[in-house]
Amino acid sequence: MVKSKLNTRDYSWVIRGKQRREIIRHIRDADTPTIISNRSGYSLNNTSRVLNEFAKRNIAQCLNPKQKTGRLYALTRKGKAIKEKLGS
Repeated sequence: MVKSKLNTRDYSWVIRGKQRREIIRHIRDADTPTIISNRSGYSLNNTSRVLNEFAKRNIAQCLNPKQKTGRLYALTRKGKAIKEKLGS
């Protein structure tokens, strides 16, 4: 169980978007946008856009932001709490 106070504003923002809900469900440990895209069924462009939005809201973080390719994304505590609340 993730011990983090759930931010209702961010949770509400995630659940309002079908792509956001699906993409957050498919993020495991440290994954590339391509892996997340393949799991979720959304295009790489849409997946990358959502991951960037997640990073801006501190829901996910890029673990190697200086890399041009092969960037790794992982959920933050806030992201894990939202994913848990979604039941994934």
